[in-house]
Amino acid sequence: MAQSPTHRFGQIIGEVLEKAVEPLLQEVALRYGLYLDKKGSRPARAGNKVTWRDLYGNAHDLDFVLEKGGTPWRQGLPIAFIETAWRRYTEHSSNKAQEIQGAIIPLVETYQHLASPSPISLKNG
Repeated sequence: MAQSPTHRFGQIIGEVLEKAVEPLLQEVALRYGLYLDKKGSRPARAGNKVTWRDLYGNAHDLDFVLEKGGTPWRQGLPIAFIETAWRRYTEHSSNKAQEIQGAIIPLVETYQHLASPSPISLKNG
C-alpha cells in the first residue's frame, strides 16, 4: 500500500517528538532510580520494540516504559507506560487518543498491583 508524502511527514514529526521527549524521561528515570526502556536494541528483550503483554496475552508496542529494577540486561517492573502522539486535526486526535487508550488501559489493569503509593518509595523501595 502506497503512503502519501504527507503521511510520511507526519511520521517524521512523531519521531522528532519522541526524540525531544526522551531526554526529559531519562532525567525522570535518573532522579527516581528507574530504567527508561525505549525503541532500539536491549539484551533484556527480543527485537527493537518495547513490547509488553496484558493479562489477555495481547502484545502492546510502546514508545517508552519506566521500569523499577530494570537494566539493559534485565527487565524490571513497569512503573509507567508512555506513548507519544502528534496529530494536526482534532478529528484524528480523538481517534489516536482512543487507540492509545486501547493499548494502555489493559496494561494498567495487568500491572496495577505494582502501583506505588508515592514517588519517594520508587527510589527507596
